[in-house]
Amino acid sequence: MNGSPTSQSARESALLPQMVELIEHHRRACPAYARVLDAIGHSSGRRYAQTRELPWLPVRLFKEHALISTGREQVAVLTSSGTTGANVSRIALDRDAAEHQRGLLTATLATVLGPRRLPLLIVDSPSAVRRERSTIRGATVLGVMNVGREHAFALDDEQGIDATAVENFLQRHGHATFLIFGFTSLVWTRFHAFARSRGFDLANAVLLHTGGWKKLADLAVSPREFRASFLEATGLRRCHNFYGMVEQGGTIHIESASGDGFYCPDFADVIIRDPQTWEEAPVGAEGVIEVLSAAPRAHPGHVLLTEDRGVVHGIDDGEWPGKRFSVLGRLARAEPRGCADTLPETAYGAQS
Repeated sequence: MNGSPTSQSARESALLPQMVELIEHHRRACPAYARVLDAIGHSSGRRYAQTRELPWLPVRLFKEHALISTGREQVAVLTSSGTTGANVSRIALDRDAAEHQRGLLTATLATVLGPRRLPLLIVDSPSAVRRERSTIRGATVLGVMNVGREHAFALDDEQGIDATAVENFLQRHGHATFLIFGFTSLVWTRFHAFARSRGFDLANAVLLHTGGWKKLADLAVSPREFRASFLEATGLRRCHNFYGMVEQGGTIHIESASGDGFYCPDFADVIIRDPQTWEEAPVGAEGVIEVLSAAPRAHPGHVLLTEDRGVVHGIDDGEWPGKRFSVLGRLARAEPRGCADTLPETAYGAQS
């Protein structure tokens, strides 16, 4: 992704020096991060032969400490959507970091959407985006809006379908390729039912969605059923889920068109770690997801151990080069969170 196909070995060779540079950058810029590195035995000048040797931070650390690697004026403090108001990650951004992340997100999305901006139907309400613009939910919507044009919101302020807005959008743009974006549970519980009831033809649509699978699992809707039902009801064939987090803004891992797994952009990677040994798990074995990204420069979020379970299904054997992986859910004692989970249960049914 993000240009010419990159094999896993080529990805790791290119990523390793970038990650080492970032370790030293954050060591100099963030005293708290430097103290962590010293405490775990990763002193300055240490050499790394492979990306799996790099020191990771538990993502929960960003809920408990202010880790900032910039002295510049901050333009935003993004928050994750934890289940409690206080227990959220707070990620500082300066202007350069924010612009850099927007560029990376745009480039990653271009690999599946093409270079042209497409008309965009957003399965959310404008009031929710305004209210949540400093959370991962709002930031994600705003980020995707950068790759779209002639935006329309499919939901009203009460999170119900705005039938007039949807119908007008499809009348204007349904004859050619257009983009639909929303959080997975909203797309399913709001938009899918409406589109099916109206018999909409979505054959020209590209659906991009994220988060919310736990609630769909509670409703007994699997990712396979999600895709198949949209195809049967509306003719929609191009459907891409993606995985990302506020702690690595600008970095998303996109599901292939066939649904054979998530894939990393060229500037990022994932490692599945055995929760007993913390060594890299073999292909096919479940473990804890570690995410690596060359994007974060204003905070030390470049190598993070998440609170998500996952599995790598294969390497350089799928629709795209690199690792193809699945996210299996949250760890048993991890706080549920997700950008699709910031509204009350009455608004839609789910939580990732």
